[in-house]
Formats: sequence, C-alpha cells, structure tokens
Amino acid sequence: MTDPIRVLVVEDEPIAAAAHASYVGRVAGFTVAGVAPSAAEAGRILAATPVDLLLLDLNLPDVHGLDFVRSLRAAGQLADVMAVTSARDLGMVRSAVSLGVGQYLLKPFTFAAMRDKLQRYAEFRARIAAGPEAAWQGEVDQVLSILRSDSGPGLPKGMHAATLGAVVNA
Repeated sequence: MTDPIRVLVVEDEPIAAAAHASYVGRVAGFTVAGVAPSAAEAGRILAATPVDLLLLDLNLPDVHGLDFVRSLRAAGQLADVMAVTSARDLGMVRSAVSLGVGQYLLKPFTFAAMRDKLQRYAEFRARIAAGPEAAWQGEVDQVLSILRSDSGPGLPKGMHAATLGAVVNA
C-alpha cells in the first residue's frame, strides 16, 4: 500500500477552505495535511509538515499566490501546486505554468471536477514513480498529458501504456 498524497489547502475563505478540504478527504489516496488561510500560515505548515501538493488560491490576503510559489521555489520547496482560483486571466495562467503550477482549477467547481484533477495528479505521480527514465518520446508526452488532457493519456480504449511501450520496443 502506498502512502496517501498529502495536500495542503491554502484558501482564505473559510467556507471554501472547508469545502476543498472535504473534497480532498473524499478522494481515495489523498489526505489533508493542513489548511492555511494565508501564505504565511502555509509557510509555517510547510516548514513543519511533509506536503506533496498545495491547493493554492491565488488571491490570498498577505501575498499573491504566484509570489508565494516563487518564494517557495527560491527556498527549494518542491511541493507540486494546483491553482484553485477565480483568476481567469490567461496571462495569469501563463505565469502560473511558468512557475511550475501543474494544474489550474477555476472556481466555482464541482466535487467531480476536483476529484478528476486529484486523480490525474495521482496518476501522474504514479507514472513518474514507475521508472527513472522514459523509454521514448511518446512516454514523456503521455506522462505530461495526464495533467493536461481531458481524455487521459491519449491511448485507444483498452490499450495500456506499458503494452504500447513493449510493442514499440520489440
């Protein structure tokens, strides 16, 4: 059995924070490591608690979420980040991606949307952990597409990536 993916919810609105934490708790393989209403509190939690994924609101009361990500990266903090925000500006999305934000979920959203993002993230982590190297370019493309695509890694129904890789390498 693998350890659950530890999630830190960073959200200043108490009702939204509680909902996000509840959603995380309902998805198998995930656990809430903490809930922070500000970047400062999130920093304290990150210093004391192992975290794999931040669900990060970009409009925090003390600092913009992307500035917080920038400071985390500068400090060597490599936790993955999913922006969970109402910021719809595509320039903001571009900036988020350039800072390593792997997923971007617009508010308001349903439990199903959050569950889908979390499951894709879990699949991404599992694929990365499965092997230290990609055997071919298509494998790299498939791993990256897990976080981005609405249709999964792009394989035909019934085809598994390992099977395709074995066929290509044969």
